[in-house]
Amino acid sequence: MHPVFLLLSAVSAFLAVTMGAFGAHALKAVLAPDMLAVYKTAVTYQMWHALGLGIIALLRQQNPDQHIVVYAGWLMFAGIILFSGSLYVLSLSGIKWLGMITPIGGLCFLSAWLLVSLFAYRAYKSGNT
Repeated sequence: MHPVFLLLSAVSAFLAVTMGAFGAHALKAVLAPDMLAVYKTAVTYQMWHALGLGIIALLRQQNPDQHIVVYAGWLMFAGIILFSGSLYVLSLSGIKWLGMITPIGGLCFLSAWLLVSLFAYRAYKSGNT
């Protein structure tokens, strides 16, 4: 077993907690309210998708021959980097063009969840519950 998605899940969740605490304590007085909201969105999406990666890690462990789960994991990780990462940098730097990267991360998230749904549907149809 290669626990790469469990590792990415744990590191991403750790970083989400770290970034959330940093935002709540160090950035609250520094960032404008709209940029603080952008920062909080990054933290929230990172944490939810870190948990999603944990689910994918479990699915991967139980279904090592299902490549669709691997694709979902890499898409979810890419989404964390692109979506949350671009929002972190945008909120901290004010570089507005980074907002064009964010939707690509959102598409990665949507694609990952779609693949997980497809995997679940296939398992349901084949009777592997």
